Amino acid sequence: MEKIKTFSANTVNLPNEDIDTDQIIPARFLTRQTTDGIGECLFADWRFDKSGKPNEDFILNQPESTDAGILVTGNNFGCGSSREHAAWSLLDYGFRAVVSTSFADIFQNNSLKNGLITIVVDSETHKWLIEHPATELTVDLENTEIILENGKAISFPIDSFARYCLLHGVDQLGYILKHDSEITAYENQQQ
Repeated sequence: MEKIKTFSANTVNLPNEDIDTDQIIPARFLTRQTTDGIGECLFADWRFDKSGKPNEDFILNQPESTDAGILVTGNNFGCGSSREHAAWSLLDYGFRAVVSTSFADIFQNNSLKNGLITIVVDSETHKWLIEHPATELTVDLENTEIILENGKAISFPIDSFARYCLLHGVDQLGYILKHDSEITAYENQQQ
């Protein structure tokens, strides 16, 4: 996993509320064995019509969405089933963070474990982001804040262990393996 400390990216707004994981990545794509290329399945039923042609009205198919790295969504993003593929598809598509007023717990945990930062903001900040589409946003994970294009800094909550892992570019298994010698010494003492 890549170390994440601070980055800036443009936002794209998808303010729908209660977007569930089946809308993020439809169930028919869950048989994929790898995360490579899974971003092409992101919001597939919204991005493409039944013939596979891009839906020009969908925000990710519009020019202002090109190269956006932060998705601003409505309340309760990632609700529904617990598919890890939802976080994988957002990451593979190019998003590094998702901003909302709330996330479903399982989706948020899956995202943080895979390197996708979920940022919970207050309704006032969320309203500002929705009213200022395609704005540049800086995510400062070291100080747990986002910096709006107007310079205003907003703190956001994040699980301390998830933050540690993201800052050090290590997943949960990698964290445990870093302590292999200590674990082995403890196990040897128990015998």
